[in-house]
Amino acid sequence: MYNQATDAWSALINNKAIWIPFLAWFTAQFLKLFINFIRYKKVDMAYMYSQGGMPSAHTAVMTALATTIAVLYGLESPLFAISMIVTFVVMYDAAGVRRAVGYQSTMVNKMLDELFKDNKEFSQRLQEIIGHTKWEVFVGAVLGIAYGLFFTWLW
Repeated sequence: MYNQATDAWSALINNKAIWIPFLAWFTAQFLKLFINFIRYKKVDMAYMYSQGGMPSAHTAVMTALATTIAVLYGLESPLFAISMIVTFVVMYDAAGVRRAVGYQSTMVNKMLDELFKDNKEFSQRLQEIIGHTKWEVFVGAVLGIAYGLFFTWLW
């Protein structure tokens, strides 16, 4: 008997283009936690879901996706072309726009500290670590490509 629900779950569970990028994201986030532990000698679980920092999890996810699609469907595949273009947009955004937003958040927080020291209305702060340095994006890209190649061929 044909069961569409079972087939759909099976397709999702066996979809390398979902799980390999997810594994790259998880590894990048865990590396942030580990690097923070080495640097500050304390465990801060917020790094498992934080934006910014070393390495770029956004970049790792997208490069793992593009690499997985390239291995599975070829470099001539329209799926690879789409994933590669979106990957470049994400990388540019992480090191450019989001990095600038993080810098502006730092400046706004400093101004709030100076202007409204004792005013509780201005006690909320903007998140400062939002974007990435080019080095953090590069390391995320290397991680994602390595995961895409290794786990696509391994699985």
